[in-house]
Amino acid sequence: RSSYACCYFVLPCCFFDFHGKYSRRQSKKTQYREYLDFVAQVGFVCGFHVEEDCLRIPSTKRVSLIGKSRTYPPTEHAVIDKQITHFINSRQTCAVATCDSRVGVNHEDHSDGLCEEAGSELPEDETETAGTVWMPGFQPREKVEQIRNCASLPRDFVDDVVLNVANLLLNATPQKSCSNMQGGNISTWNQGESLSLKEVAEHLNKETLKKLKSEYGGLQTLLKNNHQVFEVLNGRVHIRDWRKEKPPSKTKPEVKRRLSAEAFKTRLCWFFIHHPDGCSLPSESCPYAHGTEELR
Repeated sequence: RSSYACCYFVLPCCFFDFHGKYSRRQSKKTQYREYLDFVAQVGFVCGFHVEEDCLRIPSTKRVSLIGKSRTYPPTEHAVIDKQITHFINSRQTCAVATCDSRVGVNHEDHSDGLCEEAGSELPEDETETAGTVWMPGFQPREKVEQIRNCASLPRDFVDDVVLNVANLLLNATPQKSCSNMQGGNISTWNQGESLSLKEVAEHLNKETLKKLKSEYGGLQTLLKNNHQVFEVLNGRVHIRDWRKEKPPSKTKPEVKRRLSAEAFKTRLCWFFIHHPDGCSLPSESCPYAHGTEELR
């Protein structure tokens, strides 16, 4: 709609309409095929010859739609713009109330009931808004999208939460200790208890929870980001015992093996510094540095 000279390429992925989640209307088609047809219909209503292509990419969603040429001359641009306005408004109506099954299209003929209806005389209010306000109430996302996956939180704040949660698990009763036989001697290492995310959250102060709620995934994301210390399974938080971790697979892709080797001893071991029993692994086996002298 930007201009008559505009062309477009789109790779449909997530199933969304103009005003929210796309609602299925045809059970005879797969959800993906139905959505592709809907996106193709949008292109047709906007006056494009819509072409379809399949990309050579490693994805299940690899069908692209391209609009390179128009179905009408430049002199009819204003009429088509009114048709687009009517189409947008009709989709908005469908989003508010349950819409009829009027959207079925095929590649031979993308014109359906909505397109035929769009060619009819428009109500006065729609005619007035055509070309000025494309979609009343639509809020586009910011040009610079804020990172909200806990990665941008201050390091001292994250370290404080990690230490608090770890102490909570270690001091929970009854303590769960893991024994390990090494050289004939039994060494006991406190792995602490497991608690639900809700139980953990109940022990954090209001300011911390408020800060975490502004992030996607909140507390769970922060704990999962700290993979060295925690393991989150089925909504429960555990202290990670590195003795139970599987050794690197020989079949692992070369790139991943190289990255893993390059990261060896590049960060300090949290357990060596903070855990009351130290690290559960000897220095030569731990992927993290036992002291600054081991850092690479």
